[in-house]
Amino acid sequence: MGSVLGVILNGQERLVREGVSILEAARSAGVEIPSLCFHRGLKPSGACRLCVVEVEGWESYAAACTTEVAQGMRVQTHSEGVEAMRQTVLELLARAYPGAARERLREKPFQRLLRRYGIPLRAGGEEPLPCGSAGGNVAFRDDTHPYVRADLTSCIGCFGCVRACEEIQGQFVWRVWKRGQQTRVEPVRETLLASGCVGCGACVDACPTGALEDVGGLEPDGAAEWTRTVCPYCGVGCELEVGTRRGRIVQIQPAGDAPVNRGHLCVKGRYAFGFVHAPDRVTRPMVREAGRWKEVAWEEALGLVASRLKVAIGTLEGRCRVGVLASARATNEENYLIQKFARVVLGTNNVDCCARVCHAPTAAAMREMLGTGAATNAFEDIEEAEAFLLVGCNPTENHPVVGARIKQRVLQGAALVVLDPREIELARYGGVHLPVRPGCNLPVLHAMAHVIVAEGLVDERAIAERVAEWDAYRAFVAEWTPEHAAALSGVSAGGIREAARIYARAKPAMIFHGLGVTEHGQGTGGVMAVVNLALLTGNFGIRGSGIHPLRGQNNVQGAAHMGCDPGYLPGGLSLEEGRGALEELWESPIPRERGKHLLEMMDAAREGKWDALWAVGYDIALTNPDTLRTREALGTIPFVVVQDLFLNELARDFGHVFLPVCSSFEKDGTFMNAERRVQRVRAALAPVGYARSDWQVVCALAQAMGRSRGFTFESSEAIWEEIRRAWKGGAGIDYARLESGGLQWPCPTATHPGTAVLHQTGFSHGRRAVLARVEFEPSPERCGEEYPFLLSTGRSLYQFNAGTMTLRTSNRHLRPVDTLDMAPGDSMRLGLAEGEPVRIQSRHGEVVLRLRLDEGMQEGQLFATFQTPEAALNRLTGPVRDGAVGTPEYKVVAVRVGKVGSAEWREGVGEAAGSLGG
Repeated sequence: MGSVLGVILNGQERLVREGVSILEAARSAGVEIPSLCFHRGLKPSGACRLCVVEVEGWESYAAACTTEVAQGMRVQTHSEGVEAMRQTVLELLARAYPGAARERLREKPFQRLLRRYGIPLRAGGEEPLPCGSAGGNVAFRDDTHPYVRADLTSCIGCFGCVRACEEIQGQFVWRVWKRGQQTRVEPVRETLLASGCVGCGACVDACPTGALEDVGGLEPDGAAEWTRTVCPYCGVGCELEVGTRRGRIVQIQPAGDAPVNRGHLCVKGRYAFGFVHAPDRVTRPMVREAGRWKEVAWEEALGLVASRLKVAIGTLEGRCRVGVLASARATNEENYLIQKFARVVLGTNNVDCCARVCHAPTAAAMREMLGTGAATNAFEDIEEAEAFLLVGCNPTENHPVVGARIKQRVLQGAALVVLDPREIELARYGGVHLPVRPGCNLPVLHAMAHVIVAEGLVDERAIAERVAEWDAYRAFVAEWTPEHAAALSGVSAGGIREAARIYARAKPAMIFHGLGVTEHGQGTGGVMAVVNLALLTGNFGIRGSGIHPLRGQNNVQGAAHMGCDPGYLPGGLSLEEGRGALEELWESPIPRERGKHLLEMMDAAREGKWDALWAVGYDIALTNPDTLRTREALGTIPFVVVQDLFLNELARDFGHVFLPVCSSFEKDGTFMNAERRVQRVRAALAPVGYARSDWQVVCALAQAMGRSRGFTFESSEAIWEEIRRAWKGGAGIDYARLESGGLQWPCPTATHPGTAVLHQTGFSHGRRAVLARVEFEPSPERCGEEYPFLLSTGRSLYQFNAGTMTLRTSNRHLRPVDTLDMAPGDSMRLGLAEGEPVRIQSRHGEVVLRLRLDEGMQEGQLFATFQTPEAALNRLTGPVRDGAVGTPEYKVVAVRVGKVGSAEWREGVGEAAGSLGG
């Protein structure tokens, strides 16, 4: 922060920070200077000329947005001459503003300024605007995008859309064409979608005239109320302003002061809210009778569930044959109650959540090595980093707001290394791309560590003061030469050396990793190897560094941290560590029998040893690996309760009772994002139909089972107050402190500011961390003559996870179906064409997908999304699991590909695979 300067603003002395503009200084003093081109997150441009001010001693007016304050500067912001100039500028712009926009766009900043200065709008424009129909050309119009409408006859040439697309999103969709009176703004291709628009809406926010508009916000009356809450999609945790009218969401905008998203959103967070009022949303409880669903009252549904669960847990053995699955879409408060219900009411530790199939390896590896199984730093450190190492993650697709921030930092000069089988978007912005063969992360990471050690690139102080078993690790990693790793991984030895040098030399450096690391047979070992790199280079405990697991769902971090894990209690304490205090708080014993995780529950069910399953917001029938075996298991369970928004695949095929619940837009509570930030969730709508919040359902069911004590909460805040007593690291976080923004734990006291950077002076388990020596074990999923391709699976930008929410929005127009991505060379060799349906077969099953050619794919490798139930991609994935925590190996599947219906295809197809049919 610069020094403090004294300036005279409209005759009043003001103290302002050095380096701020006159516009910022005026606004901080409560003086509003008109501007149409100044927008949060953008560099000032001075294009609109409305923010001009008089500066004593200057010969001409100064643009307040681009002029920094100086000591003793005397400024007049609304002198007679300044106001006359603003009047003239606005009159010129108003002459060409189209008459059709007069009424429909009355609340746009441009029209508000016209009214303020008393400038009437004519029925139609008299002359072209700078970006309108200059030179006789027709201004750009485009209504083909499902979310953004463009009509640049209303453009005034502020170029805010161009700058927003470049400086916030980094997509470069808009371009300024020609010069002088011929200047106009148009996309780089014929439509927004063809130009690479990703639907983030940043250009819409920056447009002051309505030349660009949100299609979803075109109701004549607009929003009547605005509510601040948190996005229900990925683990970034963007804050939203939700606009509602007559009980429906009409528009969503980014919260401008949110530390996570800084006034930005992605296409899902901003536009994909239509699922809330989807016609097939279930809003009444249902029970299945004679194979058909029947609507019933809540009392009847809960009574049936309570009676069946009582029977199931009637014996000690029975308590071991019942399980509960919590939800990464539910709040912290709700997940806390779900695991409490399992342990206190059902008497079992059989409770889990979707962290099992994504970042359980991260939690285990980081907990063992660093003492805390969570991100070490904050997202705000992105702007402090000098280098990024991205391992098995694709941020611009799966965590778009974080991806945009990384992209901007790289465009500013930060170094970049991408370790991924595919050439993801960020890999195209320079740096080094290591196209690793799926399943071979560990050799490449070990080889990078070898280079760092062999070339003396380690941080000697970090090694001396914070690392243990250094000599043993140095001997271990000496064997992992780049040449050795190259032979296993397909990555060149030279590329490994260059990547290691970039990461080790550019300090501070951040590592982001995702499911491309964790969803492997050695997922936990892969994360340990990632942590090794940070420890070796001293990239921990300081700003701009650290290890950042990019969590997939909005509250998967919170669900696991609230104790939805068979081995851990709230706060990440093991059963033995936390049992005493929680038994006292809950006034109930906690079971000592080892709990089963999700995959173990399915194993038991296949053996006929499972009696009941309660799944909250988690469609395991669609998302679990090895679909055939999963469905076999589910088919043996006598009683399945599904609690969700929609009749998902689990409910449709295996459910006995369906309990309808609220979306996050209809409830209060908190979410915890991927950087350990706890944030307030606020209800913008009343519950739809007879839906209830998940916590209300849990409390009602506990009472129906005769256990009222400990389940009589009246609000989410009351539950949170109990969580604060159960979790020392969150004891200092109350709802009042969260009103003005989130807090990162640990935050143990009411005056603690929260912890942005972990491990500054020590680790949670002591002063030193042990470098992990993980032996490489190749995946049993290997290519051969019969199955020559390696397939990885993952998400896309426009659809989320299993598509439960996004497929019920206009995002379905942006990505309607799952695809198989293949290198063009492979498609030519096989005689397959873009868009053609192809049959993919693994040792476990087969599916049919449409082919998509992708230059970023390596030959011999494939990628497919899994977001449509019809595709059922997990028919292909197999039973391989991480040896430490049981996470499935979604990322490595040996397959073959052929034309649908080809005669030779059926040769060698087993009965099980054939029964799945594509």
